[in-house]
Amino acid sequence: MKNGDIKIQAPRALPGFEHINRYWDKRMNLAAAKIMPGELYVSLHGEMIVTVLGSCVSACIRDRIHGIGGMNHFMLPVQGEHSSSQWGSNHISSASRYGNWAMEFLINEILKAGGERKNLEVKVFGGGNVLSNMTNIGLRNIEFVKHYLSDEGLQIAASDVGGSFPRKVLYFPDTGAVKVRKMKQTRNDTIIQREKAYIEDINKKPASGEVELF
Repeated sequence: MKNGDIKIQAPRALPGFEHINRYWDKRMNLAAAKIMPGELYVSLHGEMIVTVLGSCVSACIRDRIHGIGGMNHFMLPVQGEHSSSQWGSNHISSASRYGNWAMEFLINEILKAGGERKNLEVKVFGGGNVLSNMTNIGLRNIEFVKHYLSDEGLQIAASDVGGSFPRKVLYFPDTGAVKVRKMKQTRNDTIIQREKAYIEDINKKPASGEVELF
């Protein structure tokens, strides 16, 4: 990483997260990891984790004592009209399978890195109504993550979900701070196209505090 002409030594990524796009954020003056749809990242080095959400949801989870935490970015697969199981009917329905994986993997990686379940703090973001031809997908994502966390006995400490705008989310796992910016409608095109491509991909291959606005 470089900050101007000064070479910055980035913290080493935890095993399994080396592929995530990481860079030096000049504005925040710290190392950052940017996650895309279908990705997650866990850090214990005081890094910032960044993502942009439309209909997708991100859970930001950390051990509030040890400062180990991470963020995921996922969307539930969209069921076909001839699907035999309906979303939410059971824990292994095709529509909840990917969301379950994204949540379980994030929590397990935090615990594997030294976090303790009793210390977990959860914040949830996204689920905006930005895909005009799928008006309920954001709501389904919100309902899923709330249902999942309730089943796991985990409370949501803070959230900013729903509405009609995409969000840029900056998460600081060591402190639990979150910055959320609601983006203007005119900037939606890239986000919409990215999420449509993501929907197509996951349907083809389904997988087994305070919030500061800025």
